[in-house]
Amino acid sequence: MQASRNPESKKICVIGLGYIGLPTAAMFASNGHMVVGYDVNERVVNALNEGKVTIEEPYLEDLVKQVVANGRLKASTKMEACDVYIIAVPTPILKDKGADMTYVVSATEAILPVLKEGDMVILESTSPPRSTLDIVVPILERSGLAIGTDVLVAHSPERVIPGKILFELVENNRIVGGINQASSEAGKKLYRSFVKGEIYLTDSTTAEMCKLMENTFRDVNIALANELAKLCTVMGINAWEVIELSNKHPRVNIHQPGPGVGGHCLAVDPWFIVEKQPELARIIKLARETNDSMPHHVFDLLEKATQLIEKPAACILGLTYKPNIDDMRESPIMELVELIHHSNRYQLVLNDPYVFDNDEVISDIYEAVKGADVLVLGVHHDRYENIDFDRIKGLMRGNTIIDTRNFLNRSLLTEKGFNIVLLGSGR
Repeated sequence: MQASRNPESKKICVIGLGYIGLPTAAMFASNGHMVVGYDVNERVVNALNEGKVTIEEPYLEDLVKQVVANGRLKASTKMEACDVYIIAVPTPILKDKGADMTYVVSATEAILPVLKEGDMVILESTSPPRSTLDIVVPILERSGLAIGTDVLVAHSPERVIPGKILFELVENNRIVGGINQASSEAGKKLYRSFVKGEIYLTDSTTAEMCKLMENTFRDVNIALANELAKLCTVMGINAWEVIELSNKHPRVNIHQPGPGVGGHCLAVDPWFIVEKQPELARIIKLARETNDSMPHHVFDLLEKATQLIEKPAACILGLTYKPNIDDMRESPIMELVELIHHSNRYQLVLNDPYVFDNDEVISDIYEAVKGADVLVLGVHHDRYENIDFDRIKGLMRGNTIIDTRNFLNRSLLTEKGFNIVLLGSGR
């Protein structure tokens, strides 16, 4: 039986049921709205209609089961008429580092046959500046309706982190950028149904740029740390100590170095700015190139550690782009894996407690390290905190560990007879 609606509730269509779309759909559904999740993937649609989820995110499956059971959320591969359409589809990066807006175009065109006066369209997908004005609006204008009056349009970027999506959807501040004031105000009213943080209004292009710059700020800072790591390696000092002591200054906050930057945000969004203004976005471009170079830097560390071994065996711990999640998007460790394969020199074994669909992955860490000359700590999953290194030492053929995250107890492992190579340390 379908749940009753209150006068303030809307019928909302969320287009794209991925890492952002599905939690957003469930959140609207749990806060008084009737929600249709639209996706072209039948497996995702069928799973959702059974109250199941196809991504790993704390508490999401429980919430989905609840709102599907009470009739407030359903999924479909067919578009149907709603009051609000929220586009939350991917915007992948192309080989030339430009944004692939194909999914946004397809999603907007799918709305056209059912679009009516009084509707609202919101682009949540992270997009290059002016995407709302130059892509979404022209497509909607083909409906013959007056865009901005008959149909309101806005961009409202998500600002959440995997592992805390449901919490941050509610608690984080939000930006709503309309193509006019009416669109901004309507978007604010809609999101206020569950957002407890502040909601700031602006225009759509500013909102798009804000999302890109939030991630670019972090990417540039990480690039600074990664450049420092390379410098310290050559200069014979420890970058991690430099960062720790520098950050004692009240106005300094250097980020942490690592094997690269992954995920669909930090590793991608800065390129959308470079795409629009390549002549001006020079620092942003250089930072991206610096971070993209880090898997090659780790590979060089591996090559140096195994230069005297004819056919070295390596084991990598951790494959996801960040710890304690299953998200593999733009993972720098997978770039490292490709470099190792391309060298055609190594016997390679992988281990990650969150990855199950890779034939090279051995789920038992102690099986994975058997016979390894080098162990590479790529991702600092919490589950790696309790590794029995006395047992590991008896299973490995060699004794070298490359720590790309400053995660392991270097002095303790050195006492146990391991040779620890720490990214960013020249001593």
